[in-house]
Amino acid sequence: MTILLNIDVPDAAQATTFYTAAFGLTAGRRFGTDFVELLGWPAPLYLLTKQAGTPGAGSDRRRYERHWTPLHIDVVVDDVDAAVARALAAGAILEAPACDAPYGRIAMLADPFGHGFCLLAFSAKGYDALLEE
Repeated sequence: MTILLNIDVPDAAQATTFYTAAFGLTAGRRFGTDFVELLGWPAPLYLLTKQAGTPGAGSDRRRYERHWTPLHIDVVVDDVDAAVARALAAGAILEAPACDAPYGRIAMLADPFGHGFCLLAFSAKGYDALLEE
């Protein structure tokens, strides 16, 4: 099996600029102007231009102000503070500053299109540290 990550955005070119600057991803294939493949993570990331107000899921319409979703991306990095600085410079919005947790260091952010993500650096024990609590 293979996992693909798809992110709906209002503007694929703007999203490509953000995701390449924030995470060091590189553009792979381009399928016209509205569909871009980004490479550099274990799974490819596809940016799909979908206009606000078009049907999303069920009766919900796409919207690009900050929104809650039960599924988000955790980007594992070596240095959370450096990754936060890079993401902010690219246009991310900091929602919760980096803090230490038993499993490592984590910060919560959003991209310019309303999608939340976390930057996470695991401690030596990682999630196994939670087994000790």
